[in-house]
Amino acid sequence: MDAPLAGCDYPRTLREFNARFRDEEAALDYLAGLRWPGGFACPACAETRCWRMSKGRNLRCAGCRLDASVTAGTIFADTRLPLTTWFQAAWYATGTKHGVSALSLQRVLGVGSYETAWALLHKLRRAMVRPDRDRLAGEVEADETYVGGVATGKRGRGAAKKAIVEVAVEKRGVGMGRARLACIPDLSAESLLAAIEAAVEPGAVVYTDHFRGYAGLTAAGYIHYPTAISSSGDPAHVVMPRAHRIASLLKRWLLGTHQGAVRPQHLDDYLAEFAFRFNRRSSNHRGRLFYRLLEQAVHLEHVPVSAITSSRS
Repeated sequence: MDAPLAGCDYPRTLREFNARFRDEEAALDYLAGLRWPGGFACPACAETRCWRMSKGRNLRCAGCRLDASVTAGTIFADTRLPLTTWFQAAWYATGTKHGVSALSLQRVLGVGSYETAWALLHKLRRAMVRPDRDRLAGEVEADETYVGGVATGKRGRGAAKKAIVEVAVEKRGVGMGRARLACIPDLSAESLLAAIEAAVEPGAVVYTDHFRGYAGLTAAGYIHYPTAISSSGDPAHVVMPRAHRIASLLKRWLLGTHQGAVRPQHLDDYLAEFAFRFNRRSSNHRGRLFYRLLEQAVHLEHVPVSAITSSRS
């Protein structure tokens, strides 16, 4: 086995990427370094010495001879695709400014079917959310937006046949900090409060409009500043420009990169990708995004392809 990874160890360019991950063994070593950043430790006896088996994706403990799978308990478990294909997909997905569609990925990687490319992308999207990520803090704008195709009838709150997305974004002076987005089932106070509590630390200052669904924020431990848009003299995008900017960018991205072909049951995965990209928009190296994605992927449980493709968009 190679030495464990040192800090954020990642390729900076496509040439470095191709040289670094020239075969399955190199990719497996890299995953092992991400899974055991301090070096291998046997889950049974804590022995640190091991060797890689000549076949498969296992390491054999030099102490108790237990075979420990490098990919078990990760999104790569049970995959039939080469790890190099996964790495290429992660590099391509994180290296483009606006992301990629499954059709583009299929063409670039030469995978056998659109369904395979689609499932691969969705697994990577799910890895873009770190379960223990910090919640937003400081001053936060929160509002809902509606995602879906063009439909006749009422617009805004109460619009039919559209998915509701709660948007929360930190205020950083005149700019924006991190963002969180999540689908919510309805506009009830319970749904709105649950979305805010999942995204924002208690004690934060939360700016919303005067919608009654946000009335419980103060009791939940937030410093709540509601603004009545109709009586403020300013339009909503002026009163809460950051939340509206995020909503606008999201819709443009869904319509542009994905042609609006996103089903509601998969929207959270796309929101995860959008937030991953937005929150790392100032990163200078595509390799760093690639590293972060794989780092999170080794700590995310495997989801069978059938569970994803059964309701494929």
